Amino acid sequence: MKFFIDTANLAQIEEAQNLGILDGVTTNPSLMAKEGITGSDNIMKHYVDICNIVDGDVSAEVIATDFESIIKEGEALAELHEQIVVKVPMIKDGIQAIRYFSEQGIRTNCTLVFSAGQALLAAKAGATYVSPFIGRLDDVSTDGLDLIMDIRQIYDNYEFETQILAASVRHPMHIVHCAKIGADVMTGPLSSILALLNHPLTDIGLQKFLEDYKKGN
Repeated sequence: MKFFIDTANLAQIEEAQNLGILDGVTTNPSLMAKEGITGSDNIMKHYVDICNIVDGDVSAEVIATDFESIIKEGEALAELHEQIVVKVPMIKDGIQAIRYFSEQGIRTNCTLVFSAGQALLAAKAGATYVSPFIGRLDDVSTDGLDLIMDIRQIYDNYEFETQILAASVRHPMHIVHCAKIGADVMTGPLSSILALLNHPLTDIGLQKFLEDYKKGN
């Protein structure tokens, strides 16, 4: 399973990269704004800064919602760096744009996916990644993990190459469950990834080892 971090914070991206387990980054206009990154030129530069830190794919989101504008924005983003994956919303013009990008050799991430039918359309259009938002489904009393399982079954049935990128991950057990049911990628905050390190028995065991070491020296 690939680990992506969902942020525009360069310090957090660098921390995750230095941990040695980071495979990529996802970000969006909201996360950019949270870091005080505004204006087209500044946002474009920030995407390049992210690519210069991480070794893997970096999803960069278009703002446009009509086909021609999505194409224009997406091509500009793809030209920034070879690691850029163009993030396109799950809408009619977005699916059309994903097909266009696929034919041009531009990789895509179909975002804001909330149903298996949407994921099927994204795969048919040739999306590199599809991003089901499991946390937001949980927020409306729907089990987001069930959606991951449905998409996994459909993709396996027809050997689609589109990767399932579990998005809106909220806590470490989301990550574990997504790994168990076959998500190809997870993306979430650094806090959720680091929480996988923690277990009380590890802390107790380490403390005991250190105490025993001190007794013998």
